[in-house]
Amino acid sequence: MSVEGAAGRALPAYRARIARRLAWLAAAAAAAGLLALGDVLTGPARLDLGAVLWALAAPAGADARVVTIVWDIRLPMTLMAMVVGAALSVAGAAMQTLLGNPLASPYTLGFSAAAGFGAALALLLGVSLPWLPWLTVPVAAFAGTALAALLVYGLSRLRAMTAETMVLAGIATLFLFQSAQSLVQYLAAPEVLRAIVFWLFGALLKASWDNLPISAGILALGVAALAPVVWQLTALRLGDARAAALGVDVRRLRLRVFAIVALLTAGAVSFVGTIGFIGLVAPHIARMLVGDEQRFLLPMAGLTGAGLLTGASILSKVLAPGLVIPIGIVTAVIGVPFLLALIVRRGRRYW
Repeated sequence: MSVEGAAGRALPAYRARIARRLAWLAAAAAAAGLLALGDVLTGPARLDLGAVLWALAAPAGADARVVTIVWDIRLPMTLMAMVVGAALSVAGAAMQTLLGNPLASPYTLGFSAAAGFGAALALLLGVSLPWLPWLTVPVAAFAGTALAALLVYGLSRLRAMTAETMVLAGIATLFLFQSAQSLVQYLAAPEVLRAIVFWLFGALLKASWDNLPISAGILALGVAALAPVVWQLTALRLGDARAAALGVDVRRLRLRVFAIVALLTAGAVSFVGTIGFIGLVAPHIARMLVGDEQRFLLPMAGLTGAGLLTGASILSKVLAPGLVIPIGIVTAVIGVPFLLALIVRRGRRYW
C-alpha cells in the first residue's frame, strides 16, 4: 500500500475520532448544565421548575421569595460546586499524567490535607486578617497548600525530580499533615473543634458571591497556564525518555504543572473545605471517554468534575430531607467504590 493510500485511509478515521471526542465534550457540558439546574431546583424550600427558570431569566419580575432563594442561596452554591469540581478534576488529570500514576490526585498526595491543617490552625489560634476577616481561614488553607507543594518539591529534589520520588514525597506529606490535623483537633476547645470538623468535612454552604469570583478566577488562571503545555503532557504519557526525545524539558514541565496543580487545589478547597475523590474519580471517567490526548482530556475532566460535584450536591440535599449533608462525605461515599473498581480494572491493563 502506498503512503498516499495509507494517509487517505487514516485521515477519515482521525476525523471521526476527533468528532466523537467533541461529541462527548458537548454531551458532558449538557449533562453538567442539567445537573446544575437540578441543583438549583433542589433544597428544603420546594420550588417548581417554572418559578426557578423565571427567577433566573427575569429576576426583576419574579417572586421576591423565589429570587432570594435562587440568587442569594442556591445559585452561588451550584456555581461553586461546578468551579471546585472542575478545578480538582483538572488538577487530578494533570497530576496523573505528570506522575504516570492512576492514584495521583490533590487529595491522595497531601495538598487537601495541608489545606485542612492551615484552616484548622487558623481556627485554633483565633487569628484574623485586619481588613478582611472573612478571608482568614481561606488564606490559611491556601498557605497550607503552598507549604505542602514546597515540601513535596523539596523532598523530590533531594533524589532528582522523578515521578516516583514525587509520589513518595506526596504520600509522606499526606501523612504529615493528617497527623498535624489530628494534633490541632486534640488541642482545640469543644466549640473550636466543631468548627474545625465542619470545615474538614467540606461544605458548599460557605459559597457566596464574594468568594465565588476568587475561586473561578484561580480556575481560569490555572487552565490558561496549562493550555500551552497540553501537547507536552500528551508526549509525557509516552514516557520520560520519549518525551525528552521529542524536545520536552521533562523536569521543567513537572515543576510548572506541579505549581499549577497546587494553585488549582488551593483555590478549590480554600472556601469550601476538604473534598476528596473528585480529583481522582473524574479524570478516570474522562479518560475512559476521550482517551489520553490532553487537549481533550483536560476539558473533559473539568466538565466531568463539575458534573460529579454538582450531582453530589444534589445527593447531599435529598439523602436526608431537611438537612444538607456535608458534600465531602457524599464524595467519599461515591469515590470509595470507584477506587475499588479501579483496582480491579488495573488487572485488565486499564491505565
